[in-house]
Amino acid sequence: MPRRWHLVVLSLLAVLALACEGGAGAADPEATKPRTRPPAQGYPSSMAALGDSITAGVGSCLAYLACSRNSWSTGADGDVESHYRRILAKNSKIKGNVHNFAVPGAEADGLAAQATRAVEAKVAYVTVLIGANDACAPSAGAMTSVPAFRAAVDRGLARLRRGLPKARVLVVSIPDLYRLWRVGRDDAEVVRAWNAGKICQSMLADPTSTAGAAEKRRRAVRDRIDAYDGELREACEAYGSRCRWDGGRVHDVRFDLDLVNTFDFFHPNLKGQNALAEATYPDRFTW
Repeated sequence: MPRRWHLVVLSLLAVLALACEGGAGAADPEATKPRTRPPAQGYPSSMAALGDSITAGVGSCLAYLACSRNSWSTGADGDVESHYRRILAKNSKIKGNVHNFAVPGAEADGLAAQATRAVEAKVAYVTVLIGANDACAPSAGAMTSVPAFRAAVDRGLARLRRGLPKARVLVVSIPDLYRLWRVGRDDAEVVRAWNAGKICQSMLADPTSTAGAAEKRRRAVRDRIDAYDGELREACEAYGSRCRWDGGRVHDVRFDLDLVNTFDFFHPNLKGQNALAEATYPDRFTW
């Protein structure tokens, strides 16, 4: 091929390459649009929390009030890595679709009413933490019996199963109140708060006593909580494949005084709420 024709062919090829490059970029408006990441598959778009003052966030703010924005389950505050905020990071559709139906002072017999509210809200994910108030009675003899506790839990879960057959449910164990007594009994400030507020009298009345009767009372409360946890686990298993038990993880949290508020030295503070969230975020769910 003569040299001049060789140069002509190379020039034509260069022009064609530039034309193709320009067509792929400037001529195609779709190529310049930012790509949005779709929500992670399976993460719920709505949720609700059922339970008592622990889940309501009592004492986790600067006042001794319910503070659901710090709840381990549904808290939206940036300082708590709640279930809601962890799910939100994966599925933006849950934003604002979160409900905290937990009632301070609630016992297991109030679970069904809370479950009804969750059904009405048509949520896709429900957390349940109940039982501390059934154990924290005025005396050990006044604690909710194990059969009554189980019957109340079954009523609540049955309402969820009927009304929200496709929802996932997480059932959480009860904190170890015997451990809380052990870590606080020698602190004068803690003892004053427990006595003044008559906090969980079945376990924390006369907290410095070493008398045999006092220790027998505390062990009775400890054993009752263990029995409640056993019933919660069995009730969740009976519920079916859409219910998950936390495996006793909340009960196993090694609560120290730095995890409870300084109002009553009983309810979790913000750090304690984060500890609950970390212990319970459902790795047992594949979402």
